[in-house]
Amino acid sequence: MEFDRIIDLNSLIKKNSFFLFGPRGTGKSFWIKKSLSSKSTKIFDLLDDDIYERFLRRPKQLSEEISDNDKIIVIDEIQKLPKLLDEVHRLIEDKKRNLKFLLTGSSARKLKRNDVNMLGGRAWEAHFFPFISREIKNFDLLKYFNLGGLPKVYLSKYPEEDLKAYVRLYISQEIKEEALTRKIENFVRFLDVIAMSNGEEIVYQNLANDSGVPPRTIENYINILVDTLMGFELYPFLLTKKRKAITRSKFYFFDIGVVNKLTNRGPISEGNPVFGECFEHFIILEIRAYLSITRKDYNLFYWRTKNGAEVDLIIGKVLAIEIKSTKSVHDRHIDNLKLLKEEGLIKNFIIVSQDPVRKKMDNNITSLFWKDFIADLWSGKLC
Repeated sequence: MEFDRIIDLNSLIKKNSFFLFGPRGTGKSFWIKKSLSSKSTKIFDLLDDDIYERFLRRPKQLSEEISDNDKIIVIDEIQKLPKLLDEVHRLIEDKKRNLKFLLTGSSARKLKRNDVNMLGGRAWEAHFFPFISREIKNFDLLKYFNLGGLPKVYLSKYPEEDLKAYVRLYISQEIKEEALTRKIENFVRFLDVIAMSNGEEIVYQNLANDSGVPPRTIENYINILVDTLMGFELYPFLLTKKRKAITRSKFYFFDIGVVNKLTNRGPISEGNPVFGECFEHFIILEIRAYLSITRKDYNLFYWRTKNGAEVDLIIGKVLAIEIKSTKSVHDRHIDNLKLLKEEGLIKNFIIVSQDPVRKKMDNNITSLFWKDFIADLWSGKLC
């Protein structure tokens, strides 16, 4: 089954050199080989032991292995050999060679060290994601909720086994081999606990109690998940004056299927209690991918007051979104959007649901069917 990814690597690399970050198993290497298949592209995969050993011993050999015909240089999994970035920097500065680099990574942990050369802005940053709905022909919402968007899992005859193998691969290769934490058994317990809290506010003491590790360790573990691209924090919107907002972040995993595996949810259907959680997670992941791929410079937030009023997502100051899995939207579903609108800080307000009827509700709040919302989003009508 053929899939075309939305991200246009050719257009990106024509403009500048790039870091391309994405979790393991999202299909970066496959898409690079398919997209950048010209004779002027040279690919070095640092997962190849021979290539890794050559450049580890003598980084300058990178220059010697690039011919005059090579114009686009791909270095896959650059975080495995951060010192190679000094040589990349030197080559980018060589105007006679006029090389463009695509530097991929499944972890930013080693690249965050103070002594790592991040090329001083000479390479921009892009991100790669699991499948999103527009990349899947005849997209099936329930299938996506059950399997997630990792290509190998979504296309597998045995997705449960592949999800299990993926989680084991993450723990062994990203955590054990990179020596990101000394007590791997504590981290495994934490993974189970944070997965059960996916999409909820981060309360360090509660996570610490459930994991059996100190709150300071929990903070470090969350940073590991973010740095290895396994998830992201959704920060609180704090600008409201009439109603005081809480200051805790939420945490979301990068893929619904991975959450399913870590929590042993079992089959998800519309009657399942977690269907609504999956629906919210799905919409947020789609928006995050859209903003990144289209290079829209908006931050994402959520809003919750100390009295419990909550709006699921805010895009910059452009759009506030309430996400409900209901098939029939009523006035009560937009109460929190109306409260936020009273602050006069956000331009537009939308509720996304399974209600197929597009309509204008009270206070000029728009109700959109989720398919219509995604179509409007990717057409640039919303932000």
